[in-house]
Amino acid sequence: MDTKKFGTLFIVSTPIGNPGDLTLRALEVLKTADAVLCEERKEGARFLKSISVSKPLIELNEHNESDMIQMVLLRLMNGENLALISDCGTPVFNDPGRQLLDLLYGSRIPIVPVPGASSLMAAISACPFDLDQFYFAGFLPSKTEQRAAVMARLATSSNAIILMDTPYRLSKVLAEVVNAFGRSQKIFLACNITLPTERFYLGEAQKVADESQNRKAEFILVLDKPARRR
Repeated sequence: MDTKKFGTLFIVSTPIGNPGDLTLRALEVLKTADAVLCEERKEGARFLKSISVSKPLIELNEHNESDMIQMVLLRLMNGENLALISDCGTPVFNDPGRQLLDLLYGSRIPIVPVPGASSLMAAISACPFDLDQFYFAGFLPSKTEQRAAVMARLATSSNAIILMDTPYRLSKVLAEVVNAFGRSQKIFLACNITLPTERFYLGEAQKVADESQNRKAEFILVLDKPARRR
């Protein structure tokens, strides 16, 4: 099969807050792509308008990915170059797109990542903990009982732990960390990275919970290694 006739899917990272974090390469790819795959049309249109790019938008999200991937495959097989973006940051990681990638690899469609902003890597770069090895736990389950079970399991981990969740659950996550790991567990909390309201908290879990009480923010939470827990 001659892949030279096929188009390419570009996985394009977009800013997580500060618009200046869009790379020159990402901008060029978005300008030259035949269409842009986005999670939500409204967010995708807003972003493209902000960088003065006008392209057809194709919604690809958790609700329709299974239905859309064959159409996307056909367009790529017909020679179109497509750019995949998420609402912000690096696509596919904790975002839709895995089903599409699996299909494209099986069809020998070229896939090219265009690296850029990532809240996870930004938080790691600012965190003073030893993160040579860490466990990325990601988003916790939505149900309280399931969350408690996950927290109890994480409390036995021998590595640093990284958590994420929705902004309105920040206080809940911190309270759960205090309950599962103890008030003196050392943590690093990165909020609204790259935005004007960006703030980093470092210290014991209870103290950070008190300082950030009732705050709603996009966040990455890092728990230090068990050997340093009290």
